[in-house]
Amino acid sequence: MKIAFQMDPIEPVDIDADSTFRLAEEAQARGHELFYYTPDMLAYDEGRITARGRSLNVRRVKGDHFTLGDEVVVDLADFDVVWLRQDPPFDMHYITTTHLLQRLGPGTLVVNDPFWVRNFPEKLLILDFPELMPPTTIARDLATIRAFRDRYGDVILKPLYGNGGAGVFHLAESDRNLSSLHEMFTGFSREPLIVQKYLPEISRGDKRVILVDGKPAGAINRIPGAGETRSNMHVGGRPEKVTMTDRDHEICAAIGPRLRDKGQVFVGIDVIGDYLTEINVTSPTGIQELERFDGINVAGQIWNSIEKKRA
Repeated sequence: MKIAFQMDPIEPVDIDADSTFRLAEEAQARGHELFYYTPDMLAYDEGRITARGRSLNVRRVKGDHFTLGDEVVVDLADFDVVWLRQDPPFDMHYITTTHLLQRLGPGTLVVNDPFWVRNFPEKLLILDFPELMPPTTIARDLATIRAFRDRYGDVILKPLYGNGGAGVFHLAESDRNLSSLHEMFTGFSREPLIVQKYLPEISRGDKRVILVDGKPAGAINRIPGAGETRSNMHVGGRPEKVTMTDRDHEICAAIGPRLRDKGQVFVGIDVIGDYLTEINVTSPTGIQELERFDGINVAGQIWNSIEKKRA
């Protein structure tokens, strides 16, 4: 197959951690032809969805992990699969790429389905499963946020469309910075904030469960660094091997069919204790860590699913 990766710049990729690199590596091992471009090179051009990019060859050699061909402009309708793999922020630039990719015909499979990526923001999709999530409010109004904080005392506050642990604050009951933080966030963004009851189980880790076509492939545990609330690996969280619990399987059984039916082939959900906190569909991570801990080929499972859909 001809595979196009819409992704962030490949030069700084960590070949031992990056999930997109692992997906490209597995595709190449299966004999597929790879093409690479960055989101700013995507265009609508007189009815065609085009991308300016280069052919791609990857290899697991640090400091020499890729080779690119000459720059060309391609019609993405000529590709079998296009991967939507750039990292958030989930802003209008990101959203526009989903609108453009959505215009590709049925002959091209976009993974994950861009229509539903756009309509399944990480921190909003969980609202469809209130029985699985911790107490939550989404608001821009300070009075609403303060009333929620008064109910629960200990809360986590974060930007609704943030990612990678950026802008996440733990406000203990005695913390007096709520008004200042609200002032700071609303001063540079019109987005609401999301506030959730603090879950002390975070000290034992934030579990990342990977689902392939709606079914769990496995999980890793992400342990916060010393003095940190955030467990994201971007900010020093440490991955550890973990076994899925009955509650994890219950959560996956509840959300899996929805994800599968909406074309979300590769999804990473976050579970703290018994609660689902996020459903990541934009650019989930964790493949390589799970493969190392469990000795399974998660990238292979993902490509098996895609190859079956294309067949």
